[in-house]
Amino acid sequence: MAGMLRLGVRQSGLTMSAEIKVKRVSSRKRSRDGLRSHLTPIRKIPSSSGQQCPDSSTAEMEHPRAMDQSMHAKFSEYCSDTEDLFGDYDSIVGDSSFLAKLDREEQNMRRHDIDHATSNRCPVVLQHENPDFTSLKSSTDKCLKKSRDYSMTDSNLEGSQLAFQQDALQTAEWICCPDGDKTSKPMRRPESVSTEDGNERHNAGVVPKARKSMSDHLKRAMLVNAAAPSSVSRTAVQKEAVVTEISVAMQAMESVSMETMDLEPFFGLPTKVKALICNLKGIKDLYEWQKNCLNLDSVQQRKNLIYSLPTSGGKTLVAEILILKELLCRKRDALFILPYISLVQEKVRGLASFGLELDFMVEEYAGNKGRFPPVKRRGKRSLYIATIEKAHSLVNSLIEANRLDNVGLVVVDELHMLGDGSRGAIIEMTLAKVLYISKSTQIIGMSATLGNVQDLQRFLSADNYTNDFRPVELKEYVKLKDSIYEVDPKEEECFRFSRLLNFKYSSAMQKIDQDHIVALVTEVIPSQSCLVFCPTKKNCENVAGMICKYLKQDFIQHKQAEKAVLLGDLRSSGNGSLCPVLKKMVPYGLAYHHSGLTSEERKLVEEAYSAGVLCLLTCTSTLAAGINLPARRVILRSPYMAVDFLKRSQYKQMVGRAGRAGIDTHGESILILQDKDKVMVKKLVSAPIEICKSNLMHDNGKGILSLILSIIGLNITNSLEQVRDFMDGTLLSVQEKQVCLERSLWEVTQECVELLKVKGLITVSTEPHDGTLHVTKLGRATYKGSVDLTYCDVLYRDLSKGLESLMLDSFLHLVYLVTPYDMVSQCKPDWMIYFRQFTMLSAAEQKMCAAVGVSESFVARKAAGQNMKKNVDPVVVSRLYLALVLLSALKETDLWSVADRFLLSRGFIQTLLSSSSAFCSCVLHFTEELEEFWPFNALLTELTRRLTYCVKAELIPLMEVAGVMEGRAKQLYNAGYKTLAHLANADPNVLVKTVENLFKKQANQIVASAKMLLNEKADALQEEVDDLLMMPLDLPSL
Repeated sequence: MAGMLRLGVRQSGLTMSAEIKVKRVSSRKRSRDGLRSHLTPIRKIPSSSGQQCPDSSTAEMEHPRAMDQSMHAKFSEYCSDTEDLFGDYDSIVGDSSFLAKLDREEQNMRRHDIDHATSNRCPVVLQHENPDFTSLKSSTDKCLKKSRDYSMTDSNLEGSQLAFQQDALQTAEWICCPDGDKTSKPMRRPESVSTEDGNERHNAGVVPKARKSMSDHLKRAMLVNAAAPSSVSRTAVQKEAVVTEISVAMQAMESVSMETMDLEPFFGLPTKVKALICNLKGIKDLYEWQKNCLNLDSVQQRKNLIYSLPTSGGKTLVAEILILKELLCRKRDALFILPYISLVQEKVRGLASFGLELDFMVEEYAGNKGRFPPVKRRGKRSLYIATIEKAHSLVNSLIEANRLDNVGLVVVDELHMLGDGSRGAIIEMTLAKVLYISKSTQIIGMSATLGNVQDLQRFLSADNYTNDFRPVELKEYVKLKDSIYEVDPKEEECFRFSRLLNFKYSSAMQKIDQDHIVALVTEVIPSQSCLVFCPTKKNCENVAGMICKYLKQDFIQHKQAEKAVLLGDLRSSGNGSLCPVLKKMVPYGLAYHHSGLTSEERKLVEEAYSAGVLCLLTCTSTLAAGINLPARRVILRSPYMAVDFLKRSQYKQMVGRAGRAGIDTHGESILILQDKDKVMVKKLVSAPIEICKSNLMHDNGKGILSLILSIIGLNITNSLEQVRDFMDGTLLSVQEKQVCLERSLWEVTQECVELLKVKGLITVSTEPHDGTLHVTKLGRATYKGSVDLTYCDVLYRDLSKGLESLMLDSFLHLVYLVTPYDMVSQCKPDWMIYFRQFTMLSAAEQKMCAAVGVSESFVARKAAGQNMKKNVDPVVVSRLYLALVLLSALKETDLWSVADRFLLSRGFIQTLLSSSSAFCSCVLHFTEELEEFWPFNALLTELTRRLTYCVKAELIPLMEVAGVMEGRAKQLYNAGYKTLAHLANADPNVLVKTVENLFKKQANQIVASAKMLLNEKADALQEEVDDLLMMPLDLPSL
């Protein structure tokens, strides 16, 4: 058995490495006479060598020598001539080549420090052959204290570990802690006096102190450990001792070496980070506001911060720099919360390369991905990129494992979503727990649209930074009839006449395009890009079709070859099927974009638009809140979204997409309005952003009920008074007068606690004058499974009933149990299709349907249009219908055929699959907490995996990589990349040549994501190995 540890010393961007080889040899006892060294007991060292370490190459003072001699004399009594201290492993000291390398690297590091300190910081060069560099101190005492805090300070450490730690900290006293933008500088010089010859000499009493080499630190550490008394047999721990010593030494050396990193040039980060941002993102310099924001006192002092700028202003880059600073300099984990799965996957792909280059993990928490609690990594820091819901579950798991303090930074994108219904309530719950539990965790919130920043500042105890910077100027217009007006809130009428539309319409064309959309878009396309926001999904398709009808044939010639490739990719993504609407639009450079498309189709359309292959997209408002797709001109088809009038925040997000940095000199937005909407539109374009209100009381107080249940279950609070204290730290408390109109927050809290008792989710201690609150088993399962309190009792009843006659020869029963309750209202059964699919079920499946309450006779009568006298639960009927859709998708793995069979959009079916996968994961965690549901554990694990990918089994390992969809997975599989290991070790240049229509940037991202995922899986397995080999702390001993 052979192992290898790599030891790295980073100094001013220079990476130096040496290898420690720990070689396993024969298990037979062997003589160690040939390995005489500094660690050999006194009685085994030949007299000729005396007390001198034979491989020591550095000159030491007499005092350290005397101390070493006394240590030899003191510790020799613990050393047995017949006992091999290191068992069957070769001593690392025996590898003299390594020690020589280590000494050389240490000397190089010190020389670099000396050069840096004297040339860059000290104006006067010390005229002394052996200057006292131990006099160099860190800029503040706080830096040294922080260095010690991050070290392995533990009273239970082995003696050698404590000794090594003390030496390392003493060595680090002159090095500045990498905190903020400060670097090491000399605080004082040794006092000196001038001699007659003009030279300076040090005053008496100032004795230069040589710095010990790292190899001596290692030797002394092992010697102290050999002498440390232990109640456990040496034989039992000999293997663990070697591994532990080397691990501790490596961590201590890394802690010391990290202090000397080149931290000043790029906002406290190594120069390498700036180069990576330039190479991977193409960003050579930051905007002025970004520099100002990163240099704020609140950022330097790690205070909570809220910053808001218009869309496309570069907010995300600031957050990423702060995240990298937390990971690399402060050595703590970070959590990045994003609103949508697509954004999480995009960010995982984008940051995976940074993780590989800078040695940190990037972990995806979206859909069914993510481990609770996350793997506890010993050598690396982790960046968790999560959706809103997954971030809440992650924080809960870290609190339960007492590891929340490991997370040093939480970043929330789109902070204004605090006011967005149930999802806003989840964000508030997450942040309230972080604020209450971990005082050392910094919270950063960013948004383009924030109205009541003061309330959010009070809630988060945060500073605020606001700037109206836009990289490209935005000009807002409205169109009324055939006239264009510029928006100017300073004008009395809000609108100032700009121009008339110059486009010749025929009478027939005027009837079809009454809003002159064709005239507006042809002013910019095909040479420039345009987005048209429509109120409904159907309107997106109709508008795009209408525009195509009146475009000239010249549009077809524009990038014709690239459009043909796009059509081929779209056809491949649909297993040979192609949307007839897209088939007609794409040759003209147009496409629609909404949730009716599959995620792969949306991704292909987005990439084609970004590359300029498509010049116009008709889309719904969800695109404005999702991926960044800027345009020269943005057109709002109507001031409505469905039947609701636009909110100011929605309007600002959509028009904010106008203007492409580095391409356009300005961007334009045009809102099409009718006379009847003129007054409301005036208010829309001039009104302030809507107030962001707490949503814990949304939907009859679901949020506050879930919050109270979880804080009791997590032992954050265990009494009514403590619950009250926690609630005082929520946004709801800040806005109590605005939100709690009828009752005070305290009254609402008391009512919620009583309601949780009635539901059987919590209990109160029966001891007199106690009042301690406890969570029940059902309550624990509910909050750990993130199950909606509305459905927790229904879910428990359904699972209990399912156990009585669980059908295992088909997936139908399990699929029915994990069909989301909240999807029922989004699909009404087509009774003829329902009856046709019902009759195709096996006898066992029909029997199962009857058991849940839906018989064949009931479905037949509904299909025939007959009324039913017997009452049947409509929720059960609709859930079973959706379960039949899911079953068909699992069997065929072809969304197009399933969509045709059930007359549903393929996008809806994919959403149903995604929601069912997420709910299946919730039900799995729910059943894990209830012993009576143990049979579901293994069954639901496999079902979750199948629902997530819904493809052939051989493609699943490839689709686990962020950004790899079914079509791309098939291409990779056919090209010979059949496993995650194949993909992680692939050459991007070879990938580009062997996989059709794969660009170099995409290939690099795929390989980087695969490597990161492979490392994540390997670390998880290593953690299991370490846990298995770890010696029990309560091992009995004599």
